[in-house]
Amino acid sequence: MMENLFIFLTVISPKIKRRLWRSWYDFLAKSYQKEDWEFMNYGFADIDHQLKPINLSLEEAQNKYFIQLYQKVASITNLQHKKVLEIGSGRGGGSFFIAKYLSPMQIIGIDIAQENIALSKQLYKLPNLSYQEGDSENLPFLDNSFDVILNVESSHCYGSMDKFLAEVHRVLKPDGLFSWADLRPVNDLEKLENSLNKSGLVLVEKQDITTNVIKALELIDQLKKEKINNNVPKILRHTFSEFAGVKNSKIYNGFVNGSLVYLTAFLQKKDS
Repeated sequence: MMENLFIFLTVISPKIKRRLWRSWYDFLAKSYQKEDWEFMNYGFADIDHQLKPINLSLEEAQNKYFIQLYQKVASITNLQHKKVLEIGSGRGGGSFFIAKYLSPMQIIGIDIAQENIALSKQLYKLPNLSYQEGDSENLPFLDNSFDVILNVESSHCYGSMDKFLAEVHRVLKPDGLFSWADLRPVNDLEKLENSLNKSGLVLVEKQDITTNVIKALELIDQLKKEKINNNVPKILRHTFSEFAGVKNSKIYNGFVNGSLVYLTAFLQKKDS
């Protein structure tokens, strides 16, 4: 199956992994440019009441669980008057939500997929929001540039977590904050732990939110299936369903059986 070949290629070579994910996201952005697909994460259901309520519009409320994952990641600090960077901004919906509701002085969304950036610029316009093409492992910014860096469900696509974290450390201001969320196979957790430990960043908090993500996937399952059936050619529906994490997909089942976990981590730059 196509998705099995895709998974195999992402494992064998970091260079192939980066190129393949970039091509995949460029393909998605070019193939589907409607405004009703703003987020590409698996969502977060606030079953334990961690988040402050936000008065979303009726249209935005359809993306409630995707937005709540951004709320969770952004809850590290008050973003007002902060200069914020989102690495791996995808189709742009997360950076737009933060710019609109959390009032940073500035937020820049970067993504390695050129078509994602073109689509984001087309869909979202606010005075404190901008998008640009950029590589997570070679960020196009000067040292000590940002108060806060966010990274939501993107790092599993990168060739090197170590290079990515080194770049995060470089462009964060002293005492700056980094907030990360992503999925990992359980057999990769030791490798992730090693990368975080040698990043030069101080771990403030780490949390397993797999249960919240499973609940979100279940709550939005029917909507995802309807969109896939209505917009994706039949030959590609199974691949898209796997990518979207619908019920009984490998992603969904991995979360349920414990072979995959979804984590958040808050870290701070504390240079002596």
